[in-house]
Amino acid sequence: MHLFKQRIFITITGYLLLISIGQFSLYAETPDTTRVYQLQNVVIEEKSRPNTKRSGSPLQILSIHEIQQVATPTLSDAVRRFSGISIKDYGGIGGLKTISIRGLGANHTAVSYDGIAMSNCQSGQIDISRFSLNNISEIALTMGQNENIYQTARMAAAAGALHLETRQPVFNELKKYQFRANLSTGSYGLANSSIFYNYSFSSKFAVTAHAEYLRANGIYSFSVPVGKKEISGKRNNSDIESWQGEVNLFSKISDKQDLKFKISFLDSERGLPGAVIIDNPYSTERLFDRNYYAQLGYEYRTSPVFKMKSALKWNYTRNRNYNNVSSGIRDDRFTQTESYATVTAHYTPLQGLSFSLSEDFSYNDLVTNIYEGQNPERFTSLTSLAAQYQNSRFNITASLLNTFSKDHVKTGQQPKDIKKLSPAVSLSVRPFAESTFRIRASYKDIFRVPTFNDMYYLVIGNANLKPEKARQGNLGITWSGSATGWIDYISCSVDGYYNRIHDKIVAIPTMFIWRMSNADKTEALGTDIVFSIEKQYFKNIKMRMSGTYNFLYAVDISNPDFPKNQVWRHQLPYTPKHSGSGTFTVETPWVNLGYAVHFASIRYMLPQNNSENQMDRYSDHSVSLDRTFKLNKHSFRIQVSAQNLGNRNYEIIKSYPMPPRNYRVSLHYSF
Repeated sequence: MHLFKQRIFITITGYLLLISIGQFSLYAETPDTTRVYQLQNVVIEEKSRPNTKRSGSPLQILSIHEIQQVATPTLSDAVRRFSGISIKDYGGIGGLKTISIRGLGANHTAVSYDGIAMSNCQSGQIDISRFSLNNISEIALTMGQNENIYQTARMAAAAGALHLETRQPVFNELKKYQFRANLSTGSYGLANSSIFYNYSFSSKFAVTAHAEYLRANGIYSFSVPVGKKEISGKRNNSDIESWQGEVNLFSKISDKQDLKFKISFLDSERGLPGAVIIDNPYSTERLFDRNYYAQLGYEYRTSPVFKMKSALKWNYTRNRNYNNVSSGIRDDRFTQTESYATVTAHYTPLQGLSFSLSEDFSYNDLVTNIYEGQNPERFTSLTSLAAQYQNSRFNITASLLNTFSKDHVKTGQQPKDIKKLSPAVSLSVRPFAESTFRIRASYKDIFRVPTFNDMYYLVIGNANLKPEKARQGNLGITWSGSATGWIDYISCSVDGYYNRIHDKIVAIPTMFIWRMSNADKTEALGTDIVFSIEKQYFKNIKMRMSGTYNFLYAVDISNPDFPKNQVWRHQLPYTPKHSGSGTFTVETPWVNLGYAVHFASIRYMLPQNNSENQMDRYSDHSVSLDRTFKLNKHSFRIQVSAQNLGNRNYEIIKSYPMPPRNYRVSLHYSF
């Protein structure tokens, strides 16, 4: 982070200055034989990364270099390399994509963008297809208790979180600006271009700008079984066109104060191809999205033992769902706004011991053109108190979160206020001083407030819904080092976990209509395995191999004594018992090779685990080649990649076939 780089820069420059002064003083009496040389400034540009092995809860990180090594055209492709996650992908370049952690559901997963959580009060789910890898420098995934207690209360309120960090400016007096451009083309009419520009006006003020355009027709051939028949054709209404961009201002007011300002926009139109069905394989549904937001962040470090940061954010989102069907035109429009404020204080009275206190407040509202819409408003207050102690062999973190939520509707029943305390604790121990072997354990009690759709959407909404409560437990081991003479570096972690959800919110039939209810209980028992191996051959050839495996037994445990309960202990829909990923990369002076695979076992599209609802297992293989050319200060990187080498229309969501084998060519330029 630029704060980390600034401190190292100041420290190194200070030492060099003291040495220069000392030498000048020592020889001040003989100036005729002494020369004083001006030493150039030293800038450390490497980013400080959290230690994934000493964390008391599972933490996985992908850097931009690791992302670029293999064919990862989208954020969802990169996220698949994490263990313990599942992605709902409705196919195509413009298909909606949401992420779930350890079977808890997408509503329990927060998405953080430069430290501030994204929000969607209407559905509670964040579509990660909106984020571009061209502006991402690092991706991290946390499960359960986050070891970073210097965070917002909203991030502490999530069962798990996907953290996205954008490219940061480099405060370098020797080079005031940076420029990057990316151009990609490929199958299905893909045209993707982006630019990134960073300019440092001085050592205290810099600006970055990113803009991107994406277009694709999304037309691809498919062949999928529907019942006892095989349907073949071309996917239609799967096109997308989007513009997005952001501008960031960074100001180092002083050595103790930083100021950041971000303004961002997204404007997209996409077709929703719908499910492949026998009677009507065509779709006319269109989705228009507009999102604008601005946020201001400020950090003040009064001393080495105390610091605080605050942020303000305003968000505007407009969604339009248009569908011209035989029964008439449907044109639903939703507008939601959010005003959000957060402040966090961090205090370190003793070495290794620290405390934090965070307060968040948000106001959300939703306006719709749907007849008899209730136009709800929500006031939310989150307060998080956390403590942490760590040394070279021991790390313990504990926190307590208080949640208060109040809704107001213009018409209809007023829901009850929600108040709840949520504890969390994590522990990491290195039992042997001479070894990197660690044991870790964590527990988190958390819940989610029902979304506006859950409570107020048409006749299925239920204002009497209770929060969906989740309990998470994790026990694991980690180790890293050099195992044998032929492996330079190896790291691995094995975690077992148990999750339990009470008052799960689902739609159930009541008389002649469906209605949202707190009807289900679920539990999940699983294992995550993560490993990576690195080996250096000669001086300039490097091999890296990494892999993940996840076993997840996630079942319905609602009403076991009910005679007609036919889903007791059945695996939850779209939840594979076995899944995983693997990557293999080779870096050489001539060309770099990357290979990636992702696989999942059989799943079921409905709660009943029978042959009619069963979905086939699948694996997705991709390969890429890239070469970097440098000419003076200019750098060119060409990458050619192929995805879905098996050329199969496998399905992640039933009747939404994924694209067959496809290709992409990318040119990356930097100066």
